[in-house]
Amino acid sequence: MLDTTLIKTLFRSLRHRNFRLFFIGQLVSLTGTWMQNVGQAWLVLELTHSPFKLGVVSALQFAPMLFLSLPAGVYIDYFNKRKIIIATQAAYLVLAFTLALLDWTGTVRYWHVVVLATLLGCVNTIDMPARQAFLIEMVGKDDLMNAIAMNSSIFNAARAVGPAIAGLLIGAAGTAVCFFMNGVSYLAVLWSLLLMTFESAPGGVRRPYRMLEDIGEALRYIRNTPVLLATMLLVAVVSVFATNFNVLVPVFAKQELHREAAGFGFLMSSFGIGALLGAVSLAILSRSGPNPALLLGGGAGLSLALVLIGFQKSFGLTALLLALSGWFMVSFFGMANTTVQLNTEDRLRGRVMSVYTFTFGGLTPFGSMFAGSVSHFLKAPLTFALGGLICGAAFLVVILNRRKAGERGAA
Repeated sequence: MLDTTLIKTLFRSLRHRNFRLFFIGQLVSLTGTWMQNVGQAWLVLELTHSPFKLGVVSALQFAPMLFLSLPAGVYIDYFNKRKIIIATQAAYLVLAFTLALLDWTGTVRYWHVVVLATLLGCVNTIDMPARQAFLIEMVGKDDLMNAIAMNSSIFNAARAVGPAIAGLLIGAAGTAVCFFMNGVSYLAVLWSLLLMTFESAPGGVRRPYRMLEDIGEALRYIRNTPVLLATMLLVAVVSVFATNFNVLVPVFAKQELHREAAGFGFLMSSFGIGALLGAVSLAILSRSGPNPALLLGGGAGLSLALVLIGFQKSFGLTALLLALSGWFMVSFFGMANTTVQLNTEDRLRGRVMSVYTFTFGGLTPFGSMFAGSVSHFLKAPLTFALGGLICGAAFLVVILNRRKAGERGAA
């Protein structure tokens, strides 16, 4: 029999009604999101046969975060977060249905995907930090790490299921159905948000609106808080060099493993299963709070897995290594997210999380261009390995510095 204490620890954030509603809505919606991610990548390859152009689309999808993340943080701290998220989810719905219509009618062109991906990135820039900052309003500080882990678990459950479904649907009915199903899935999120109730309206603190001063305050706060600065620098390195799976896996599957859409979907699902297991592990460990060893170990393990992927061409071994990559990646990002939120004052949460979003997603265009360009000249396997080596070097430096600091403290 399962230990009841373990079960209570694993699911304790679900005792909050608002978070339960959020959990259900996100589980449905994120499955659709991953179906669209797979469909979009496959559509671009069918239209262009170019890994570089796939990298361009991925880069443009995150490019708005480079320019809009910091202003978005001020906006999130100033207005009601739930209303912001309702608006962003409605925008996602419109964009998904637009791409579905273009694809279904056979009129879709590469530039359509480029424009829609860029608009999606603009919405992401507001939605991602708003959802992260909204978690603490639903569950409070005591259950925040568990809520982050549970949120990560549904994200990665969707990552496991969505690509597999998408691979089958693409083979049977084409990519348009993936975009249509994603559009429908946003209705679940809107439903969950509209049903939420709060004793007092969260967020929306009225004060003078000072864009540049507010951004500067948040940046100084991060600079003067060593744990925030170090965590965000590591997140930046991993985001650029180690999380380019949407660019590299379809290329690796098609050109190196000679697999079609179903094989690509299976590989992405393998990654998602590993990530889901990592999220569950994080939820179990949430009672003990953030652990620097898990943060650094997760990043180092991800680096090693990427290097190993780059030096083999077995479909089964690739699936296994992608699963391990998912496990390590979620462990790292989950610990990083929790560390940042628990070391941030409430009044700065939106702005600090927007900077976190910048390092997490805003630098992705550089990673996508790195992956697309290097895989064009050196092929996907060596791109995986090179990214792993760069990240591994960064984590090795941090681990050695921590060890030296510990030795000096002991002396």
